[in-house]
Amino acid sequence: MSPAGLPGVCARRSGVATTAWLLLACAIAPVATGAAAQDASAKRTELRVCQDPNNLPFSNTKSEGIENRIAEVFGKALNLPVTYYSFPQRLAFIRNTLRYKLPGQDYPCDIVIGVPVGFDEGVSVTKPYYRSTYALVFPKGKGLDNVSTVSEFLALDPAKLRSLRIGLYDRSPASAWLSRHQLLESGVPYPIMNPDPQQYPGEIIEKDLAGGKLDAAIVWGPIAGYFAQRVKTPQLVVLPLKSEPGVRLDYQMAMGVRYGEREWKQQVESLIDSRQADIQAILKEYGVPLVDASYGAPKN
Repeated sequence: MSPAGLPGVCARRSGVATTAWLLLACAIAPVATGAAAQDASAKRTELRVCQDPNNLPFSNTKSEGIENRIAEVFGKALNLPVTYYSFPQRLAFIRNTLRYKLPGQDYPCDIVIGVPVGFDEGVSVTKPYYRSTYALVFPKGKGLDNVSTVSEFLALDPAKLRSLRIGLYDRSPASAWLSRHQLLESGVPYPIMNPDPQQYPGEIIEKDLAGGKLDAAIVWGPIAGYFAQRVKTPQLVVLPLKSEPGVRLDYQMAMGVRYGEREWKQQVESLIDSRQADIQAILKEYGVPLVDASYGAPKN
């Protein structure tokens, strides 16, 4: 999914941590009573994945994202070809993918590879397969070279901190973190909704931070890690942030299937368990900062 930012009023009820899922929590139609899907009796002939067509590092139409790679692992394990049904995650994603069904036709896809744990609006959420956190990203050679930890960043001269331009998605957990540390005036907010289908959440790093418009950025960990790897000049530093009292920064990510498809959900959870080594290798390759359940230091 597209964890660009913010649990808002609607998302707070499910602990949602992503832009896409905030929009879903506010906009998706409620599930009708008795309308839950049932496991198909016919044998599955393909692994049909719901995805965003332009949402790296998670997914795209070239199958270059984390979720694409995990889907391929699952497809191989099931001995099934992987197909995708694409729809932008800006509004009503679940309603227009996993729950979309015309009379006399089948659903176009059967699984969403990235769903926050705790999200329950129209999707049955599996066990988690990773936990990440928001991260602070800044370039080397731009006045922060002596900073190697978040504590060192916060210990900078107050005038220096106030002079920084720190990019973030508005009303996100990053906003709460800046507020807690009296740095809101340093924040450069970016809107959570953008109608441009070519826009992607990593632009804040790949274009504006790398281009010098920002001195630092705070974004969801997978976005931070992936684009920090992709940007070659300047070299970027990624410092995962820890959750603090009143500021939740780490979240678990799972997968989603339709309600009522119990056997399919169990099969997906079995794949999460049996292919965990492959999943972890993919996450590591994409630079995803992984944290443990105590919200502590990143795993090595």
